[in-house]
Amino acid sequence: MKKLNFAVNQHNIVIFMCLYVFLVLLLNTVQAHGISGKDAHFLQENNGQAIGVFIYLGAKHMITGYDHLLYLCGVIFFLYKFREVALFVSLFALGHSITLLSGVLIGLKINPYIIDAIIGLSVAYKALENLDGLKSIISKIPNPKLAVFVFGLIHGLGLATKIQDMTLSDDGLVTNILSFNLGVEIGQMIALLGALVAINLWRTQGGFYKHARMFNYCLMFSGFMLASFQISGYFLSFALL
Repeated sequence: MKKLNFAVNQHNIVIFMCLYVFLVLLLNTVQAHGISGKDAHFLQENNGQAIGVFIYLGAKHMITGYDHLLYLCGVIFFLYKFREVALFVSLFALGHSITLLSGVLIGLKINPYIIDAIIGLSVAYKALENLDGLKSIISKIPNPKLAVFVFGLIHGLGLATKIQDMTLSDDGLVTNILSFNLGVEIGQMIALLGALVAINLWRTQGGFYKHARMFNYCLMFSGFMLASFQISGYFLSFALL
């Protein structure tokens, strides 16, 4: 079979850089996974308690949250027992809930580009852990359960930061944020259930271990790209001032 050769020349580099700049500009416009459009408009215009709507918006946010779901897919990828899945997901949910609630209620926030870059790196970290590649980078590997909890804190702070970018009414704020958090956890469980079914089906069909490394390499690449886009957006935001 004839081998395919890719010539790395100036023309290819220019095309790559143009595509990269285009993606940076695009992601700088939409930022990362956040709350926008009609959902953001409702959150800012709402006065008083709206428990059902906030639960729905929280669930919708998580189900469409590609950065959170990529990380959680990495977490459950090599877990077989439901007890283990429940433990790891619960640790992530606990950390996520702590910073989401406290972040909004006490005003704790970080630059959205920075926190989203860290979230992207969390995806790459989990993929690298699955690939057993952490040993070549750090001498003492953190406890996986502790790492999931810490990354849950970071992911929750990212969402809290985005919510604080909007002006929310103080009337019913605590109840609404609690409802939103409940929706986030419901959405997380729905999304993870679907991912778990798909992974288990993949295992029964064969070829799981054959392609597992490639899947995690793609997961790692996605995490690094998410982080790269956000870091680029951070510096680009200053350049556009």
